[in-house]
Amino acid sequence: MDAQQALADLTEISSQIQAAVVFDDKGKVAGSTHADGEAFAQAAGDLLAAAEELKTGESALTQLEIATGDGSVFVVRDGKSTIAATTAPQPTSGLVFYDLKSALRSVKPKPRPRRAPAAKKPAAKKQPAKKPAAPRTRKKPDEA
Repeated sequence: MDAQQALADLTEISSQIQAAVVFDDKGKVAGSTHADGEAFAQAAGDLLAAAEELKTGESALTQLEIATGDGSVFVVRDGKSTIAATTAPQPTSGLVFYDLKSALRSVKPKPRPRRAPAAKKPAAKKQPAKKPAAPRTRKKPDEA
């Protein structure tokens, strides 16, 4: 499913999400419910970058929640794809994260055009198997 459809499904099933955006690791927006998806994606990417600098450990940051008195921002990253969403104050965080992860997994990248299969090389003709030579027997000198 494309990102725009995944976001439409997300906002339909999750009453807590007010706006959402899906973008890649280079900041390219794949879909958005926000009026300015580019700015929203940029802000979410900046939040992730700032959180990466503060985290401990070696593993990559995969989810982030920032809560204010006016609402929350959630960011979920899976590989090269990221989804970010805003909510009203005091959302059910676990449910929002679940919904965002499900939506992100449902976004399938556009398939790459397939190249035509390479022409098969003709198989080399097999030489018929040679019969094994019969064992040589020596004649005794008195045999004619």
